[in-house]
Formats: sequence, structure tokens, C-alpha cells
Amino acid sequence: MISVNDLTMEFSARPIFSNASFVINKTDKIGLAGKNGAGKSTLLKIIAGLQPPTSGSVSKPSEVTIGYLPQQMKLADDTSIINEARKAFSHIDEHRERLERLNQELATRTDYDTDSYAKLLEDIEYLNDRLTIEGADNMEAEVEKTLTGLGFNREDFDRPTSEFSGGWRMRVELAKILLQKPDLLLLDEPTNHLDIESIQWLEQFLMSKARAVLLVSHDRAFLDNVTRRTIEISCGKIYDYKVSYTPYTELRKERVEQQMRAYENQQKQIADIKAFIERFRYQATKAIQVQSRIKQLEKIVPIEVDEVDNSRLRLKFPPAPRSGDFPLILEDVGKAYGDHQVFDHADFRIRRGEKVAFVGKNGEGKSTLVKCIMGEIDHTGELRLGHNVKIGYFAQNQAQLLDENLTVFETIDNVATGDIRLKIRDILGAFMFGGEASDKKVKVLSGGEKTRLAMIKLLLEPVNFLILDEPTNHLDLRTKDILKDAIKDFDGTVIVVSHDRDFLDGLVDKVYEFGGGKVRENLGGIYDFLKSKNLESLRDLELSKSPSDTLRTSAGAKDSKTEVQKESAPAPKLTYAEQKARERMLKKAEKKVREAEEEISRLETVLKEIEEKISGGDTSAETLDGYAKAQKDLENGMSLWELATMELEELKI
Repeated sequence: MISVNDLTMEFSARPIFSNASFVINKTDKIGLAGKNGAGKSTLLKIIAGLQPPTSGSVSKPSEVTIGYLPQQMKLADDTSIINEARKAFSHIDEHRERLERLNQELATRTDYDTDSYAKLLEDIEYLNDRLTIEGADNMEAEVEKTLTGLGFNREDFDRPTSEFSGGWRMRVELAKILLQKPDLLLLDEPTNHLDIESIQWLEQFLMSKARAVLLVSHDRAFLDNVTRRTIEISCGKIYDYKVSYTPYTELRKERVEQQMRAYENQQKQIADIKAFIERFRYQATKAIQVQSRIKQLEKIVPIEVDEVDNSRLRLKFPPAPRSGDFPLILEDVGKAYGDHQVFDHADFRIRRGEKVAFVGKNGEGKSTLVKCIMGEIDHTGELRLGHNVKIGYFAQNQAQLLDENLTVFETIDNVATGDIRLKIRDILGAFMFGGEASDKKVKVLSGGEKTRLAMIKLLLEPVNFLILDEPTNHLDLRTKDILKDAIKDFDGTVIVVSHDRDFLDGLVDKVYEFGGGKVRENLGGIYDFLKSKNLESLRDLELSKSPSDTLRTSAGAKDSKTEVQKESAPAPKLTYAEQKARERMLKKAEKKVREAEEEISRLETVLKEIEEKISGGDTSAETLDGYAKAQKDLENGMSLWELATMELEELKI
């Protein structure tokens, strides 16, 4: 479908990758791997047509469409959430407007026998067919389903985009790209702005409905679930593996070991040749053999070993000064912005040495509570820090707070004090900023390199209580593993705010879930938490609440204590009239589900009949067009069934 041919990209005469060639097929699900700064984002931009390569080309048929989600983008704030999402179907609106104009023209024409009249009829038929194939009648259902899957509640749809954080607005951009259903999706770290529930929804979408996908992600579980092929950029070369990320790491390890053995054998060969030359250089009887060895030495092509781990990040937090038994105690803590109750009645304590996770949908109060702990914002209730607590805080936007006009060295030199200033070069080298890299301007660093630089600043002072808000955003997978190991070895207390399941797995032994204005404590690791949620409700992920739900949270809602909560408070009794109204709504919703199922059954029969005709040799244009239309109708029918089922489940809650 798309062919990448001998791509070479250079920055300041330094090659990022050279002679890169590979093919993206119609149904490929590809993960793009490589360390930070290897050129992954650059390669996506080149394929998207947004950046020209130094040499080489990207070939694709004219009808192939590409959707591209960058790490960061400028977002418009001139409309509501749903109207912004509807922009994905602007081409359908154009088709409708043109069809309306042509129908108006048809009503006034009387030259029935002319060629132009026949052309007019053809254009009208073509536009009607296009609108049918593209699912124009199902546009609203697709918009609603996609926004809901990405975490928005229906009450959010008419709110202005300006009321939402940058992360939520990025979700709208992602929704627009998914709704356009391009032939190839290029996604640059799409999970950075998603919570765990939305990541799982996106996984299902990419696996079941997306066509070809090429993505960069630091979420190992996401890559393993979505991709079936991995392309690595390493030392300027392209390596193509027909497996997902975890098997790729094993194959890559084998490749590097083979390269190392070949390199060592070659070095021994070179040493032997040089020893022979030196031994017999001045003996006339050996002159021919010496010249032969010299020519042999000149012809040897040096073997390169890809990214040997000598340069990997070696991260270790300083020893933690001893704190009191309970570094953090919350009693009936709450936070509201006007009528918006973010959370209330938070009541728990964290013991010294515990490592816990804050999880939940964006906007439910994770970062807000962290700001309360840091004393950046006020709150209700009592929040106490224990004896001798020294906090090290990594904010979600820490990397963005760096001065882009400073060099890497200057950034650290400005905050280092005392004897540590004598070790700045060593520290930077340990974080892969050795040599010339320490003189780079911050503004030319990749997102992962900026995050790594911000992490160095956190290490300059010994602390005993780490609070890390989305520390893995923009980190490559190997760097993320090193950070995870360092946190495991840290002997102080840790709070990690993260949506990265693989990062949290084996790192934390307690999970605090934020949602619906409450903070619930869950004992066990992250997968224990997810398993318990799925057991409580199979549709829990789709029906989890969004930020707007907290607007309706009662100020007197009870928060969970330090026990695992499995039962919710009973719903208030309905009046007779309310009960009857609810029953009518249930019957109506059940009818919609039943009708949708009947329509799906009918469409499956139609599709099967057409498939039998094609198998029998009927490959006429009419039959193939009918097959495409039947497939689209079935897909639309499935979407309507999913929406109807979701509405029914919501009524049953």
C-alpha cells in the first residue's frame, strides 16, 4: 500500500537514519521502536508528508488516505466538543451541499435528451452512492460512540472545548482522526493523554476497526495488544521484525549478541593480521605475504554493534532520610472549584516505604490531590505530612517548564549546589547526555530527552517521599524500565500518578482509584485492580464516569475508607410515576436493541448471498459495489447496536 524507499534524514549534517526501506501493507499493525532521539517522530512526519527527507521517497497510491496524530499540536477552541468532532465529516457535508445544488438544478431542467442532463443524473447518483457508502446516515452515532469510548460523557458534548484541559482536547483530535477512518493511522504516543479505561477502548478500536496502523508508544502492554510487527530504528538503520514488542526485544537481544560475537571474531582476526605484519615487516623473504596481509586488512569492513548497553541510563535515587511512620495522612479531605466538586471525603494514610498508584480518568482529581499535598492549592479537611518528610515532586508538565534557551549542562549547573557541581558531567553522562550532547540546547531535545533532563533535577537533592505525576510520558521503553527499577530500589515512600499498566505492574502494592468524586483504596497491584473492576461489571470500562459527572456529585457523598469497597450505596426509591417512566424508557431501549439485532441478522444474510455470487464468478462492478455497500451497512448496524446496548445498560444501573 505504502512504500518507503531509501529514506535518509540528516540534521546539521548528522544522519538520523540512512537508506531506510520498508513496505506498509493494508492491514499491518506496526510498532515503531528505538531510543529517544532515534528519529521515530521524524519518520512519522515524513510518511505523513509534513516533512521532506534529505533523500529518498515515500510512494503511495493517490486514493490512499493518512491520518496523523502528533505528540503535540495547536488546538482550536472555537466550538463545542461534538461540533469539533463533526469536522471529521466535513467532506460528507460538502457532498450533501453539492447534492442539494444538483437536485435544485434538476428540478428546473427540461432538456431531458441532452448529454449534460445525463451527466447531471450521473453526478446525483454518484453522490447518493458516496453518502451511502460513507455512512452519512450513521454519522451522529459514530461521533457519539467514539467520544464516549475516549472518555467523554454525553453531557460533555455541548460544552466548549475551551473548558477542557489540553489532554482532553487532544482526545477530540484523536476522535476526529479515528472517525475519518484513514487507510493508514500514524499515531505518535497516543496514550500520553489517555487514562487506563480509554487506552483499553483505543486498543479494541485499533485491533478490530482500524486498517493499517504505524504507532510510537512507551506503553508495552498497548504495543503487545495492538501490534503484530515491529520496525526498529537503531544506529541509523532500519530493522523489521514480524512480531509484537515483547518477542521483538528477545530477537533484538539475540541480534546484538550475534553482532558482538562477529565483532569479537573480527577484532581477533584484525589483531592476528597486524601481529603478522609487525613481525615480518622487515624480512625480505616475507615481503609478498606482508603486502597480501596489508591488502587483506584494508578490505575488511568493520562490524558495528547496535546500541550496546554501555550508554544506557543508570539511574539511582540517593538514600532516603528516615521519615515518620506515616508520611501522609488525609482526614475528610475534599476539593471543589465553585460548584464543581472534584473529590470529597478522602480519608486514608500512607505508611513509610509504601509505593502506591493514583489511577482514574483524567479530570477526576489525581493531579489535584497531588497539588493539595504539595500545598499549591487549598482544600477542605485535614492533610498532614509526617515527621521529617522531604518531598521530591515531578510534575506532569515538568519537562515543559525547562528553559529552552539553556544548554543541557547549563540547566543542571543552575540548580546544582556544593560538591555536586563537580560531578555534573558524570551525572549527565549517566543519563546519556555525555560528550557533545551536554552542549545541546534544550529546545532541540526530543520529548523523552527533556523528560530525562527534568528527572536529573529531581536527583540533585536527597528526599524520602517521591511524588511522580505521569513520569513516563515521552520516555522510551528501555529508559522507562530503568526508571521503574530505580523506583523499586528507592527505600522511601512513593506516589505514582500514571495510566501505564506495564509501568505500574510489580511496582505498586496499593491502588487509589479516583472517580465520581470519591477516592477508593484497592489493595494489590494494578492488574488485581483491573481484574476486580471487570468482575464487578463487564461494561465498567465503557460506562466509567467522565469529568462532567463530578459536577453532579453530592457534597455529602461518602468516601471509601482504608478497606476494599465492593458494594455501593443503595439507590434512592423512585416514586410511582418515576418508576413507570423508567419502565417505559427500558422497554423503548430494549426495542431499539432488538431491532438493531434483527437488522444485523438481515445484513449478514445479504452479505453472505453476495459473497456466494462472487465465489460463483460474478465479479461485475454492480456486484462488487453492492458488496462494499453491504459491508458498510453492516458496520453501521453494529455501531447502532453498540450505542443502543450502552443506553440500555445505563438505564439498568
